[in-house]
Amino acid sequence: MNKVMLLYPPGLLYQRSEDRAQCNISGSAAGSVHACNDLGYCAAVLLREGYEVILRDYQTARLTFDDAVSDIKSFRPDMIVLSTTNSSVFDDIEFLNGICSFNPCVCVMKGAVFFDISPEHLSGLDLKNVSCLIGCEMEFVICRIADFYLRSKGDLSGVNGTVYKKDGVFVKNPFVCGLNDLDSLPFPARELMDNSLYVRPDTGEMMATVQTGLGCPSGCIYCLTPVISGKNVRKRSVERVYEEIYECYTRFGIRNFFFKADTFTIDEAYACAICDRIISSPLHKKIEFTVNSRVKPLSSALVKKLKEAGCFTVAVGFESGSEETLKKIGKGTTVGDNRRASALIKEAGIPLFGFFMIGFPWETREHILETEKLIRDLSPDFIEVHIAMPFYGTGLYEECKKAGTLSGGAFGKDVYSPNTTGTAYLGSEELQKLKRRILLRFYLRPGYIIRKFVSSAKSPVVIKNYVYYGLKLVFRRGNSGRRV
Repeated sequence: MNKVMLLYPPGLLYQRSEDRAQCNISGSAAGSVHACNDLGYCAAVLLREGYEVILRDYQTARLTFDDAVSDIKSFRPDMIVLSTTNSSVFDDIEFLNGICSFNPCVCVMKGAVFFDISPEHLSGLDLKNVSCLIGCEMEFVICRIADFYLRSKGDLSGVNGTVYKKDGVFVKNPFVCGLNDLDSLPFPARELMDNSLYVRPDTGEMMATVQTGLGCPSGCIYCLTPVISGKNVRKRSVERVYEEIYECYTRFGIRNFFFKADTFTIDEAYACAICDRIISSPLHKKIEFTVNSRVKPLSSALVKKLKEAGCFTVAVGFESGSEETLKKIGKGTTVGDNRRASALIKEAGIPLFGFFMIGFPWETREHILETEKLIRDLSPDFIEVHIAMPFYGTGLYEECKKAGTLSGGAFGKDVYSPNTTGTAYLGSEELQKLKRRILLRFYLRPGYIIRKFVSSAKSPVVIKNYVYYGLKLVFRRGNSGRRV
């Protein structure tokens, strides 16, 4: 009883390793799937304890249910651990139920969808074959769960962030976020991952995800981070981050990185220290990386340091061009802050990826036109526009409930097809049309297309990838988020 299978099931592409967002990449205009570090960390700690482990990302490899069946029949796992999302949870449970029909085993599911889950929501899920749910950072509890079910060691009472079945009834443990020491973990078991699946969108080269920190002190009402990771920012040591980068480069031949943090630039001294470590190392000028950032705090000195260290894109959550919306969502920023941050990044010569949101319950068409104007004025290199998704447990969920714009249950939806009727003034269909119009007007500008082709003239691969994303944008009209 020592075989554990960690997996992302077949189906649409979801950002399953990103518990705070869980984006539907199949519906994205310009997004790409990040590496399955949540599974990779679990694999590493299980291997350390002597378990036999396999890891499969069926969704990103574009494999089928039959492929999963073949692997499971061959490996015969004693325990299956599946990473799920708010949108895919029903399909993922159906997948496990299908697997258990021929390979009965311990089934564990992980996802923010289970964080402090209410009895009402729990009863709405068909969990007859599931033994345990994990709503926190599963890499810190997975060995206790495996030891209990597979080695009859210990018990699950009090295991933080979990719900487990006892005598056929689910028992809910305490949910407390922000307790875990990130430096205590081994590096993700990339030897079990197909690293070629996770690529930099423009060049198509392998790109590893390296966790640098968790938590955010901000209070944005739409974000799950304060709920599932806490407001206290936990950071890995600079040296551990560098050692992982070095291992990726020397052992796996990876030279592109996503430095994953709830907000990488929230602590300027820490962000600069990572940059300085890279600049002073043999990897300087040999690796490149991308980071996410808030518009505030953000200094010219830090942005220049990012550029010197090899940053190839900064992704910024501008969210809105409406002062009213920025205030109501608790962003703690202004439109002027948005403009300043954009200018700093552009002046440093770093490509800018802007994220925007429309469809908050109070928004009118005028609010959205203000956001469209800001996009036009900032002119980022790439953008993504999300319709506000009220995740259960967030302030936005409560705002939508008060406004009467919630539609359906808390699960089965995402930012491309949210669980709302729209806003108090705009229906969901009109929001989708406005979103699509903003994206098409941005990406199909003749000047924009010409600039991108000129800037990538020496790289046919980059041109090909730009064409791919362009065609995806033009012809994809969204999906329901369910598996097809």
